[in-house]
Amino acid sequence: MVYPALYNGPINYFARLVREEKIVLEQHENYTKQTFRNRCVIMGPNGPLALSIPVKRKRGAKTLMKDIRPDEDTPWRKIHWRSLVAAYAASPFFQYIRDDLAVLYEKRHAFLIDLNRELLARCLSVLGREIPVQLSGSFSPMEVKTDPRYLIHPKRDPGIHDPLFRAVPYHQVFSDRHGFIPNLSILDLLFNEGYNALPLLEKSLRT
Repeated sequence: MVYPALYNGPINYFARLVREEKIVLEQHENYTKQTFRNRCVIMGPNGPLALSIPVKRKRGAKTLMKDIRPDEDTPWRKIHWRSLVAAYAASPFFQYIRDDLAVLYEKRHAFLIDLNRELLARCLSVLGREIPVQLSGSFSPMEVKTDPRYLIHPKRDPGIHDPLFRAVPYHQVFSDRHGFIPNLSILDLLFNEGYNALPLLEKSLRT
């Protein structure tokens, strides 16, 4: 199975990853806008909040995922980190996890896929899953009905398009205002549930 290289991907993404013995991230696909490859959704004080990384690429030209660069001419790293602090400073496990993530938001990455890969490995480590993560050597054809590169998308409701996923409720910051919001970024689950996140992920995918 080949997985898309997502930016702090959602729960239905990590529910699959934690079951793997080895993870292969697709780097030879054509990059497309408005996907989780450069954005994640967290729970902010005013509800779900999308954090998007601006990227550099030639306008109108197809660019492989491996060649996409974050636009470091913008202060996106500071904006994203401040948004995470504003959203989760009061969450039960933020103080235990923040340092593991903060260092990656202080670091410049030449390519988006390198950032996503490092964040993925860091989140897996917090989950207690030390799984090797490597990049694909070539493009693998996509099986639309089961392929996570197709299924895991901001515009595809996992309750409809992902038959294996089931949302397992957990406590969320601001749930008193907005109720439970399923399938947010893995960071939402980690900050709210900490070391109990792995059992919740294991329950989130039907076998």
